[in-house]
Amino acid sequence: MLKQVIEVLDLLDSASVTGERVKNFLKERGFENIWVEEVKSDKGKTDFIKVFVKGKKGKSVGGSSPTLGIIGRLGGIGARPEMIGYVSDGDGAAAALSVALKLADMNLQGDFLDGDVIIATHICPNAPTQPHDPVPFMGSPVDMQTMNNMEVDPQMDAILSIDTTKGNRILNQRGFAITPTVKNGYILKVSDSLLDIMQTVTGKLPVVLPITTQDITPYGNGLYHLNSIMQPCTATSSPVVGVAITAESVVPGCATGASHEIDIELAARFALEVAKSFGKKACEFYDEIEWKKIIKLYGPMEHLKKLGRDIDE
Repeated sequence: MLKQVIEVLDLLDSASVTGERVKNFLKERGFENIWVEEVKSDKGKTDFIKVFVKGKKGKSVGGSSPTLGIIGRLGGIGARPEMIGYVSDGDGAAAALSVALKLADMNLQGDFLDGDVIIATHICPNAPTQPHDPVPFMGSPVDMQTMNNMEVDPQMDAILSIDTTKGNRILNQRGFAITPTVKNGYILKVSDSLLDIMQTVTGKLPVVLPITTQDITPYGNGLYHLNSIMQPCTATSSPVVGVAITAESVVPGCATGASHEIDIELAARFALEVAKSFGKKACEFYDEIEWKKIIKLYGPMEHLKKLGRDIDE
């Protein structure tokens, strides 16, 4: 998928890129079901884009194959005028859109997945930055609730959330890592299906990003979050797995010249292979039997999807 990654990066590395430009680019490759919506705030604006890819046995055509959601999570693809050029934080968007472009090219060649795939991200070439330890975060023109409302679709039966995750000292390896599955406030065991796909794609042993309870609570509650990779889990009951594009050293999200095409390609190719397998019902994000047992033993944990007692009240 390196060809698609390079094409997408060339498209996104622009001070004037918009959601409409990305939409037109994908339409030229054969896609029709693409939605773009501009959202503004006092911090600026961004264009949310959602691509719906029909599967040959998907729900959109009356089939029973499940629908996979692939979300490119980020603050922005640029931090202009403070930084000139494409920033590291944009890699989640690049990976998600590369999957869309690859699926378009596959369809043109006669290859169609079984299940529907919904790809969502947003395009902002001039996002703000914000303080964060150990390195500054990329901010966003819109808040996290707005992002979740625009990107998390109720039709998604499972979600891969792809996010640049380099501004930390938690995982020190270049490439990508996956998180345990999160569902309704529970951090579940790492999916064996996803571990299998990961080591097939990379040719290496799988790498897992550790997450905490704080990471699966909503932004805005005053708790420390590794980054926004797990935020979709606060807006859905479907299982969510983070796909973290990582580095050996600590790299700020607002850094330019810090994106590695090979690592973006690995994450995108992993997401594509998951989409193939998930649509065939050959990939499980969690164990349904164990899930029912956990709920029976310990009850619901959905309160972790809310801001918290003091804030909610």
